Amino acid sequence: MWTVLALFFFCVGRSQGLNVDVAQSQTSISRRKFVESSAIFGAVTLSPRCATAAPSSIANRFDSDVLKLPPITAGTKFTGHENLVFPEFMEGEWDAVQTLVSTKAPLGLKFIGGPQASLDVAQKTMDEQAKRVNEQVNLKLRFVKTNFGVVEDRAFNLRSRLDSFAGKSVVASVNYADVKESNRASVLASGGKEDDPLTTTLVYFKGPAAQKTFVISHGQDPLDNDDWSGYELDRSIFALTNNSIAPPVTTDTEVIYSFSKVGSDRVEGQLRLAGYLNPQSDSLYFEAQNRAVSLTDYTLTLKRSDNN
Repeated sequence: MWTVLALFFFCVGRSQGLNVDVAQSQTSISRRKFVESSAIFGAVTLSPRCATAAPSSIANRFDSDVLKLPPITAGTKFTGHENLVFPEFMEGEWDAVQTLVSTKAPLGLKFIGGPQASLDVAQKTMDEQAKRVNEQVNLKLRFVKTNFGVVEDRAFNLRSRLDSFAGKSVVASVNYADVKESNRASVLASGGKEDDPLTTTLVYFKGPAAQKTFVISHGQDPLDNDDWSGYELDRSIFALTNNSIAPPVTTDTEVIYSFSKVGSDRVEGQLRLAGYLNPQSDSLYFEAQNRAVSLTDYTLTLKRSDNN
């Protein structure tokens, strides 16, 4: 379902994607695309305070096809402003190029076949991804400095990702939602600002669909000179907003980043989207045993925008 609606439809992607045909108001949901589009580049806002929740070495998670679901930490922090924090060199607006280099189903095709484990859906998903290998997608990304550190401008980046991967404007609106771990009142009370990004987003598409995404875990390796790795685990709930009786689809996607500063105006990196099954949506959830069922790898090149 990361096909999330017609684009990522990544996002963050995971064997999820989404395709929405605005003209016909028809929506097709594909797990792999859904995650890819949404998650695709906005999932990380890592915070040193949460480093203990991270795997022993996040950078090593690029090297193995056997990944286990990171521990869920949402609800264990009560500051109300638990946004993930990026390295200082990520502050600003960037012209990004994201290139798909590999897509895998490490547990087998049936695990990426959607809620009913359809082999036909799985094969079509893999075939579609294979056509996109070496395809470059251009998008704008923005990271802003707050009193808590440099964080992702989620609303800006999410719209940019979804529209860029769809190849057209598909997002009607993106708003932040207050939750216990990240809400406006707590941000202000802790010394933050009215326009600081929150961690939960609500997207309404131009087609009859909406998506709400929560951060449920995040962590990072210590900054090593100009090299940094981090991850974020996102839970997305995708639902049709027309009279359809189709139930919402829930997806869990781990977004793993590795960034290297190669100059004052350039950052190179890797992005891996690891998709996991969810007990609310997937019939093979217990068989997967919290292992990643899809792995999608990208290279990233970021050049500082002239708007800075």
